[in-house]
Amino acid sequence: MSVSGWGGASREILVIGAGELGMPVLRNIARRAADVPGTSVDVLLRAHTIDSTVPAKQRDVAEIRALGIGIVPGDLVENTVDDLAAIFSGYDTVIGCTGITAGLDTPMKVAQAALQAKLPRYFPWQFGVDFDVIGRGSPQDIFDSQLDVRDLLRSQDDTEWVIISTGMFMNYLFEPGSGMVDLPNDTVNALGTPDTAVTVTTPEDIGALTAAILFAEPRIRNEIVYVAGDTITYSQLAEALKQGLGRSFALRVWSEPLLMAELAVDPDNMTRKYRAVFAQGRGVAWGKEGTFNARHGIPTMTLREWVERNLVE
Repeated sequence: MSVSGWGGASREILVIGAGELGMPVLRNIARRAADVPGTSVDVLLRAHTIDSTVPAKQRDVAEIRALGIGIVPGDLVENTVDDLAAIFSGYDTVIGCTGITAGLDTPMKVAQAALQAKLPRYFPWQFGVDFDVIGRGSPQDIFDSQLDVRDLLRSQDDTEWVIISTGMFMNYLFEPGSGMVDLPNDTVNALGTPDTAVTVTTPEDIGALTAAILFAEPRIRNEIVYVAGDTITYSQLAEALKQGLGRSFALRVWSEPLLMAELAVDPDNMTRKYRAVFAQGRGVAWGKEGTFNARHGIPTMTLREWVERNLVE
C-alpha cells in the first residue's frame, strides 16, 4: 500500500516471525484487532515453519490459524529486497519480530524493502536496548547495523517508523547461558558493578504494549517509545532472589575489563559481546516512571513477580 492511499491508521498489518516475541505480539494484536472494524492481521513465516513436523511449531501454527491470522510464506534471508517489497506492498503496517538470528545484514535489508514498498508504517526489530545511547563501535557489532537502520529511517519522510525500546527480555537474566543468575550455586554475576542497572521486560508484556502502541490515538509516529517491566541493579536482583526464594545469593562482579578481555580471546562469541555491552551500562537501562506503560497505567510484571511466578515452588 502506498502512503498516498493510506487512511492514517494501522488496518492491514503484517507481523514478521512467530517466535519468542512474535507469538505474544500476534496474540495481543489479534485481540485488539477484533475490536477494530476492517482490521486484518497476517504473519510472515518461512515455508519450513509452516510445514514443520516439530510439535511446538505445529502448535504455534495451529494457534495462529485459530486466532484468525493469515499466514504468508516468506524468508528474510532467501528472499531479495524486491521480493520482500512485493510482499510488504499489500500492507499499511509491518512489524518485525524475528530477532537477530536472521543475520547481521537482515535488519537493513528489511528496512530497505519497507521503504521500497512505500510502506506507510514500519516497526523495525529494535526491541531491546537504546542503540543511540550506546553508540557506534560497541563490543556488540550487531548494534551498529541497527544504528544504520535508524539512520536510514530518519533520512526519509515517506514511511513513518516506530521503535520500541524494551530492555532485555526478563527471562534472559535466568538463562544458564547468560551467566547472570547461577541458580544452582545461589550466585548473581553482576555485569560491570553491583550498581550497574538493566531494564527488563517479559515478552508477554512487550506483546501487549506493542499492540497498545500500534493502536494508540493520536497515532505514534517517528518516535522511540520506551517500555519497561522493571529496572534493577544487580545488587537489587540478588536481594529480590533472596526475598523470593528465602535463601541468600552471593554477588560476584564480572567487571568490564574482565569481560572485554574474555571477548578479546573469543571475539565472535555472541554471549561475550552482550555481556561486555551490558557491563558498560550505557543505554541498557531507563527509569520505569517515564515509560509508555507507566504513563498510560498499563501494568507490567516486575522482577519480583517473575521470580515468584517462575521460581518459587
